[in-house]
Amino acid sequence: MVLDTVILLFFFILLMVLVVKFAWGPVMDMMQKREDHIAEQIDVAETNRVEAEKASKEAAERLQETRQEAQKIIDDAKNAGQQQEQSIIEAARAEAERIKIAAQEEIRNEKDKALQSLQDQVASLSVLIASKVIEKEISAQDQDKLIAEYVKEVGEEQ
Repeated sequence: MVLDTVILLFFFILLMVLVVKFAWGPVMDMMQKREDHIAEQIDVAETNRVEAEKASKEAAERLQETRQEAQKIIDDAKNAGQQQEQSIIEAARAEAERIKIAAQEEIRNEKDKALQSLQDQVASLSVLIASKVIEKEISAQDQDKLIAEYVKEVGEEQ
């Protein structure tokens, strides 16, 4: 039994020496290559992650700038619209005031014409009545003088 143990121990040690000599080096090289490959993949992944974060940040900044520009364009358009609205309103008010003043002037002119026409008619009627009352003929010169005096009196009464 001891002999079996010694033989077994001898073969075990021999097997270990053979494994170390022939298998241990290639296995360790393969493990080292695998470790290097994994480390390289991790570095590449980290580099890609950093670049992706940078690109994401830049895209977010560009998007923010675009939103600000769009908001500025909207605000400028609103302001331009409000200014145009105010200028149209002011122009309409000025035109309405001009029309009102023109209408008032036309009313005054028509009123003056009507008063003049009325004064002329009253004067003519007054002369006609006066001539019938006096029952004599009045010369054209006397008639003009009477009309002028009557018109003057009618004008002063108003």
